[in-house]
Order: sequence, then C-alpha cells, then structure tokens
Amino acid sequence: MQTRAIDTRLDPPGISVSRAVSAARDLYGVDASARQLPSERDQNFELRTGAGERYVLKVSHASEDPQIIDCQNHVLERLAVARTGFAFPSIVRDRAGRGTSWLDEADGTRHMIRLCRYVPGTPLANVAERTPALLEELGTMLGRVDRALEGFSHAGAERAFRWDLRVARTVVDQHIDAITDREKRALLDRVLSCIDQYGTPLLPSLRLGVIHNDANDHNVLVSCADDDGANAAPRIAGLIDFGDMVDSYTAGEVAIASAYAMMGASDPLTVAEHVVRGYDAAYPLGEAEVASLMPLICLRLCTSVVLAAHQRGQQPGNAYLSISERPAWTLLEQLADVHPDAARDRFARAVADHPDDGRRRMSTEGLLAARRAHIGPSLSISYRRPLTIVRGWMQHLYDADGREYLDMVNNVAHVGHCHPRVVEALSAQAGVLNTNTRYLHESLVRYAERLTRLLPDPLRVCYFVCSGSEANELALRLARTHTGRRDVVVIDHAYHGNTTSLIELSPYKFNGPGGAGAPPHVHVVPMPDPYRGPHRGRGAESGRRYAAYVRETVERLDREGHPVAAFFAEPLLGCGGQIEPPDRYLAEAFAHVRAAGGVCVADEVQVGFGRVGTHRWGFETQGAVPDIVTMGKPIGNGHPLGAVVTTPEIAASFANGMEYFNTFGGNPVSCAVGLAVLDVLEEEGLQERARSVGQRLADGLHALAARHATIGDVRGRGLFLGIELVLDRETLAPAPRLAADVVESMRDRGILLSTDGPLHNVIKIKPPLVFSDADADRMVETLDDVLRQSSPGPRRPPGRP
Repeated sequence: MQTRAIDTRLDPPGISVSRAVSAARDLYGVDASARQLPSERDQNFELRTGAGERYVLKVSHASEDPQIIDCQNHVLERLAVARTGFAFPSIVRDRAGRGTSWLDEADGTRHMIRLCRYVPGTPLANVAERTPALLEELGTMLGRVDRALEGFSHAGAERAFRWDLRVARTVVDQHIDAITDREKRALLDRVLSCIDQYGTPLLPSLRLGVIHNDANDHNVLVSCADDDGANAAPRIAGLIDFGDMVDSYTAGEVAIASAYAMMGASDPLTVAEHVVRGYDAAYPLGEAEVASLMPLICLRLCTSVVLAAHQRGQQPGNAYLSISERPAWTLLEQLADVHPDAARDRFARAVADHPDDGRRRMSTEGLLAARRAHIGPSLSISYRRPLTIVRGWMQHLYDADGREYLDMVNNVAHVGHCHPRVVEALSAQAGVLNTNTRYLHESLVRYAERLTRLLPDPLRVCYFVCSGSEANELALRLARTHTGRRDVVVIDHAYHGNTTSLIELSPYKFNGPGGAGAPPHVHVVPMPDPYRGPHRGRGAESGRRYAAYVRETVERLDREGHPVAAFFAEPLLGCGGQIEPPDRYLAEAFAHVRAAGGVCVADEVQVGFGRVGTHRWGFETQGAVPDIVTMGKPIGNGHPLGAVVTTPEIAASFANGMEYFNTFGGNPVSCAVGLAVLDVLEEEGLQERARSVGQRLADGLHALAARHATIGDVRGRGLFLGIELVLDRETLAPAPRLAADVVESMRDRGILLSTDGPLHNVIKIKPPLVFSDADADRMVETLDDVLRQSSPGPRRPPGRP
C-alpha cells in the first residue's frame, strides 16, 4: 500500500448563522432562514425560504484545496444527467453564474461557498426496519453512482486524505496509540493482523476509481412515501455529502456502505450480503474485489474507531466525530471471529445469485469456449493466459478482477483510453445527428480544413473512411486511376491492411503462414533495416543505398512494359520490427518513383499525429513529401475513422464520373471525434510529450543494453520504439523465445507489451501519448528485473549503428 502525507486538519469554518443568511441573499438572491447542520470538515446550513424551498449552504475552510471543491461540483453535475433513479444535491449557480463563490471575512479570510438544492428524505440511521430490499437498493444506488463515474478523473480526487482506504493502514498506525483500553487494543491488533494476511496482498489487483467514500447511514436518505405522497414501504431516495470523495479502491465503496449498514445488526454478514448483491447487480465486482470486501470492511472500522479516539482528544465537544464509534467497536467484536475466507464465500454466493442477464461477466474458460464456438479461429488472442479487459482509462487497462495494466502497445488509443474530451464529443454529436456526406454539415469541412492545415503543400484534398485499411484501399484506387497503371512497389515485411487487395500489397501477410506469395503486379524491395539489413547504420549513405533498390525496381518495370503506379511505404515500419529507416531513405525513394511517373503513398496509420515526437508525421523525419497520405488508428482514438489526403491534381483525376461514396466515412459523429482528438493533441501538448518521454524511455533502454547482452538494438523515435533481442551480438542470432517470455513476464507485472518483426524477436513499444516519465521509469525498472532473471550479463558491448 502506498504511503502518502495524510491531511489531519479538523477545524471547520466558524461563520455565524446570520452571516450564512446574508451570504445566501447577497450571492444567490435566496432570502431564507437558516440552521446549522452537524459536520466534520465544512460548515453546512439548511436554508428555508418563505415559499417552502429548501437549500443547503456549504462553507468550506479557507485552506481547502479549490480543486477538491471543483471535483465535487463536476461529480454532482455528472450525476445530475446520469439517470441513476436516485437523488443527489444539485449545484445552484450564483448571480455571476459560478458554481463556487467566495465569502470574504473582515479579517481577510476567504471561504469557498456553494449552494445546493436540498435532497428530501429521512436518514437511513432513523429507519428502524432495514429490509433486504432496502439494503439491496442501497447497494444498487452506489453501484449506479460508481458506474456513472467510471472513467471520471479530477486532480481534486487524487488527494492525501485520511479516510481513503488506500492509506487507512498508515492512518491507523499513526494514531493507534489513542486507544488506551487494553482489551480494545488487543482486538484491534488481532483484526489488523488478519487484514495484513488476507487483505493486503489483494490490494494491488483492485481497480481504482472516484468514489463517494462515505455512504454512512446519515448520508443515505430514505423515502417512506410513494410518488403521490402516500405512505409506502421505505426505499432508498438519494445520497448526500460528497465531501469525502476520493480516487480509491472501487470495492471500497460497497465495503464502506456495508460497514455502516452492518452496525447494530444481529447478523451483520447477512446485511452486507444484501448490500453487496445490489451493488454487484448495478456494477459487477471482480473475484479479487469480492475477496477484499471483508478486509476492507474491517479496515474501515479500524480507521473509524482509531480516528474517533484521536479526534475526541482534539475536539472533545464535537459529538458528530464519534457518532459511529460505539457501534463500530461492537461490530469489530462481531467480525473478529469471522474468517475472511468464510466471508468471501458468502459474498461470492451473493453475487452469483444474479441471473445471467447479459451483464454477468463470464469466466476466462467460458469466454474462450464461446470464442471457439462462435468466433472465427483466425482471430488471435494475446498472452498465454488471456486477459479479460473490461475498461480503460488513459494509459491503463483494467481486467475483470479490477487489476490495472500499463498499456504500452495500444497506439489506437492515441490520446488515452476513454479520454473524456473525445467521449464527450462523440456522445454529444451522437445525440443530435449522425448521417452521411450527401447532406451538408459543418463539421465535415471544419475537420478537413483542420486536418489539411497540419500537412505540407500540396496535400489539400480529403476523403474520409472508417479504417486504415479502407484508407489504403482508396489510396490504391487513387494512384491507379491517376496513373492509369496497376503495378505497385512495396517494402518487405510491410503491412497495409486486411482487404483482399491490401493483403496482396503486404509481404507480412502474403509471405507469412497461409500466404500465397506476391502476385505479379506487386514488387518487393528490401526493408531498410539499419541494424540487420545489408546496409548498416542510420546515416544518409545507408538510406541512399536502400533507396537504390527502389530505383532498380521501377527502372526494371519500365523496361518490362508495366511501369509503376505507386510506391507504398510506412515511414517507420511496425510489423517489420519497429524499423526507423536510415536518413533520407524516403526522400530518395520518392524521387526515383516520381521520375518513373509513379505516385508515392505514405502509410501513416501507425505513426501519424505526433507519435514520433520530433515531427507530426513520420514522413517528415525523412525530409520527404508524399503524394497521398493515409491515416487510421490514432486519428479517432479508437473510434472507427480513417482518412486519405492527397493533391488537387490526383483528386481531379479520380473525379472521372464514377461517384465515390462511403456510407459512414465523414459522418458527423466521426468528424466530431476527429476534431476532439486534434484539440486534445494541441491543448495537452502530446507531440512534445511523445518526444520528451520517448527520449527518456529510449535513454533508459540504452542503459539497459549496457547491462544485458540480449538487447541487440534499441530503435525508433518518440513513443514508437523497438527492442531487438538476440542470442549473440556478433552473429545477431535472434531470440524469439526470450522475447515471448519477456512479454509474458512483463504482463504478469502489470505492463502490456507485444512482439513483432520478421524473426518475432522485437518487443514493440507504442503506448498512448499520455504515457508519463513515471511510466517510462517503471517500464525500464521492470524490464531490467525481468531480463536479469532470464538472461546472462553483457558479453560484448552493445552497438548503436
């Protein structure tokens, strides 16, 4: 468990009731009477107007971090539109339209102040009969809240907070000496020992998310009336007090609620079962999360009693701070003799009681069996022990058990998995219109204008498609229509897409298993590999020699009477093994193709949009300008979007009377997504981040090469890197088995990589561009450990061609 500096400040603000009344009137135009409500951290006042309207005025301490308040406001606004079926406080904006105002005191102190609409209901603490249905509904509400907040992040939730279960063990250790009663101290020691044994090992595998973190029975509201106001069975109405919200263990939400709900119950585990069942129905729990519930419940109770004792010494007159202390001690005594495995089994049965309504997560074995039965067998699965990935956030993926993985291989999520700006753009446009390009819509031309401004002249005309394969397919048609020719030159080991005509252009496929070799109209030139190819080194002379193969090929085609139509080139080759060609290779090769009347196509599907860091496009690193550029993968951050950009001259040739139409290409939703991706790239400086973080990572990998003889080469640019593993640095004998074992070991340590290259011995690195310096350092340190356990030390100094 991580250790952080814990905020132990307790004193709430001290403004008077009359001051609260005047603030509501002056800032919000609300003329009301007020009474103060109990609270630990803020001051809260209930306001009542003459017309019967009710509000809560919240005054935060002057030293409170404004980010924490802003985070709460954003969460409440998100819940207001989430359709959970439950009520939460809604923010009332002040006269100036702000969600948060400032209250200035005569002594110069400034307090943050907010006005929320009052949420009616009776606190669960005042409800005598807690039926199974009511408890299950409590879990359902919290599950819906956490589902609505899935993927949400805010700096204000990433705080050092004493009620965060991630630091609870540290908090307990810091203040346990406040427990002076011998019997109580012995009870705590026994419970904490059990937590350390059965709970702590599970914590690294638990998923994280922003949670309410304090669903105690005073914050949960119950209604005892139906929609017409008549008496009815109690039901959960809503949730208040989001002041303890924090980025923590998602399972902590249901554990905390269960801990409070269990207090005073003769059969506390049954109470918790109902809460867990309701939560899981709304937001399914993973196996590790279910196993962690009992330790987390006990950890919350330990924190509660220890802090109550500590706080009582600081504020002996504040009864609110100790409101749950006595029942918490009683519950700890009840749970001390319950083995965590027994509790886990009961909770597991509770969540297994749900019918399979399509939301239950299948086991790995069940998923594999279903794939074998219904999915084409040619679709591969990563890793020897496959992962069931259920969500993603920025540079991380999370499996069904909530374990977090650092994603270092998914260049599709270019600006981060589920980036909120992109998700919001997609959702907003999908709720208004999605249609085809036969109607005018502004986003199509706006996106085309934005995209072409990022490219050099004369690349000015756009066609929008749905994938990189579609983009390359269209590029092939453009080139053949413009030149009136058919033959194409490609680079060995290249991959350009999954359509029939593109498989014919992809040596990676047609020369691989199941392939039939190159068709007569496709001509392969050697891959410009500075490490393993015939011309070593990354300088311009090596680039010129590799480009000479292109010249020789196009000249031969001319002599044979079927001149070249197009040269397709990935500026950096992915399936070829993360190859960065020698300097000037593309510029020289393009010149040879154009001299023969052919068209030059740059396939930027893998490396475009700033991934190389030093430049926006891979072809720019070569001092080259293509005639056609194809884009896919990163362009939509996971949304099915692709583009082809070409010259007005080629576009005019293509307009030969045959209409080009793509049902989904360029639709308003896709254009909104594409524009959002461009906004994020610019506003968050992700190209520069790719450069700086990529350089840090490359430097770290080169340092590893000095210690591990199996690293033959570190190559690439920005956040498109490759590590070639060898058995011997002089013979360059490849180490594909070692590469596969390293990838599996890194996966077990929470870092996702993959292998590629003709010899399957290159570890490819191409993470989302939000990848950080800390992520780079973690990757290098982990890889160092993995290699140290799997390979010998250096026998020869590493070369850097």
